[in-house]
Amino acid sequence: MTTLLKTCSVGTFSTLFAVFSETAHAAQLVSPAIGGSDDIVRIAITLTLLALIPALFISMTCFIRIIVVLAMVRHAFGMPETPPNQVLISLALFLTIFAMSPTFEALNKDALQPYIAGEVQLEQAMEQGSEPLREFMLRQVRDEDLETIYAIAGEDLPGSPEEVSLPKLVPAFILNELRVSFMIGFVILLPFLLIDLIVSSVLLSLGMMMVPPATISLPIKVLMFVLIDGWALVLEGVLGSFR
Repeated sequence: MTTLLKTCSVGTFSTLFAVFSETAHAAQLVSPAIGGSDDIVRIAITLTLLALIPALFISMTCFIRIIVVLAMVRHAFGMPETPPNQVLISLALFLTIFAMSPTFEALNKDALQPYIAGEVQLEQAMEQGSEPLREFMLRQVRDEDLETIYAIAGEDLPGSPEEVSLPKLVPAFILNELRVSFMIGFVILLPFLLIDLIVSSVLLSLGMMMVPPATISLPIKVLMFVLIDGWALVLEGVLGSFR
């Protein structure tokens, strides 16, 4: 999990670069003699937000769906360590940035840049910045997922999407992402399962019961996946599932 958070913190590099620039600018404003209490508070808040960026990036973007599907593809081959975690996480990270670039651009324009310029306060910047993410999550989530979360909370479902609170929208969104990713993973696993069954049946009919089926089926699955350009098909299907 630590590796995951460290890798995810590299995402949205333009946004983080702008935040770090603001931090450096604020640090230059702090005078050791006078104190600069407002700037010190501003730096502390900025550093706190930086610590939360990996968690927000994972839970409020399409990263969950992409990384779960990629992990299931790896397990479908029977190679739990190939491709390595760093490769899958990096791929999922940049695919997330690619898929959510309109949302990140709106967040940067409506919240981050005004906050850096000192045009809005932190509370207003957070409220404006949450709107693009809220719109994205509302497009993905189902009414059933929201009903489940509100039922657990013991509250009535709001009458309009605008009334859905963010603390309840985020777990509903995560629930939907896990559901969709498992559905995609199930479709991906079926052809690999069929190959394993065929290889096992052939080995059994030949009396080669001591030969592990994975030894024969693994090269066949890799060859089939390469011939049909499997990675491109998987990525195209995952990115096409977002609304």
